[in-house]
Amino acid sequence: MKEKIYTMGKSIREKIILAVGAHPDDIDFSASGTIAKWIKEGAKVYYLICTNGNKGSDDPKMTHQKLARIRKNEQLAAAKILGVKKVYFLGYNDTQLENNISLKEKIVRVIRKVRPNIVFTLDPTMIYSRKRGYINHSDHRACGQATLDAVFPLARDRLSFLHHEKLGLKPHKVEEVYLSNFDDPDTFVNITGTMNIKLKTLKAHASQISEENLKRVKKWSSLLGRKKGYKFAEAFRKIKINS
Repeated sequence: MKEKIYTMGKSIREKIILAVGAHPDDIDFSASGTIAKWIKEGAKVYYLICTNGNKGSDDPKMTHQKLARIRKNEQLAAAKILGVKKVYFLGYNDTQLENNISLKEKIVRVIRKVRPNIVFTLDPTMIYSRKRGYINHSDHRACGQATLDAVFPLARDRLSFLHHEKLGLKPHKVEEVYLSNFDDPDTFVNITGTMNIKLKTLKAHASQISEENLKRVKKWSSLLGRKKGYKFAEAFRKIKINS
């Protein structure tokens, strides 16, 4: 089955992509196979990570400050493997992300700077996953909703955050949004050719990833792939923005 790689009338090689995650590793878990594929095809990709991930450890000797440094370095290493152009960090504390105007303004600022055609983020409507058996992290939901609000209408409208003009940042219209959704996707991307890059990228997050995690990711990707006749796939809910 041949996969189309064209969106909104242009090939992926002409696209700029911004991927917005709540924690270091979120985007790499959910979309790094697709991102690796599209970078190979010529897309330019940027990451925006909202929190420092400073709560994700059971090590009794770990501190918030040390873990934040570790996870930032892990994300930078993972991005380098993929070929991501730049990673922006907002530095909010893990578990404390709120969908408020301050967060939205920061996301809009990066959107207006990078000027992406496509934005990847986490689906804020997925409160829990029936198939994978977990509650979706509150940071994921806050990140996803704030990103959607930033994309539309805030980044588009000149009078939203008018002070951006003094920074040389002009309004920008995003064409498409890809929401990571495990239970109810409508768009599947064949990542068979980049599955090994996805696994290598995840291994860079050594403080978070075990061999069991990697086996689980490979299994999930295989199950998604079967739905479309691919060996491995990633899945999303896609929004085309016409306004």
